[in-house]
Amino acid sequence: MERYILAYFRAPEEAEGVSRKLQALRVEEVSIDRFSRFGGSGLQSGVNPVTGNLASMDSMTAASEHTGILSASHTSSSGMSHGGDGGPTGRNILLTVIVNSAIYDQALTLIEEAGGMI
Repeated sequence: MERYILAYFRAPEEAEGVSRKLQALRVEEVSIDRFSRFGGSGLQSGVNPVTGNLASMDSMTAASEHTGILSASHTSSSGMSHGGDGGPTGRNILLTVIVNSAIYDQALTLIEEAGGMI
């Protein structure tokens, strides 16, 4: 029987480290993804990963025209505002695991020890 785990991390390196340990347990599937406030494929080029502010207007033509428009129109794009309206901050790395129920508890322990939020 399969069980599923969704865990959130602050950095891709944290998720990648636990991913290697999970693969040693022989989990069935592991996926690491970054999500952002505007959708698309995560942080767009031209976005400062620390502040989330646009580094240049080049990012308006990033992965999707809609993503670029949304990020350019956001209050934080000018650098004059922190945005103040929430959104994914901190834990925007998603680790998705499909695991056999026999090793589910072990997988949870590994993830929590690595700093993952389940």
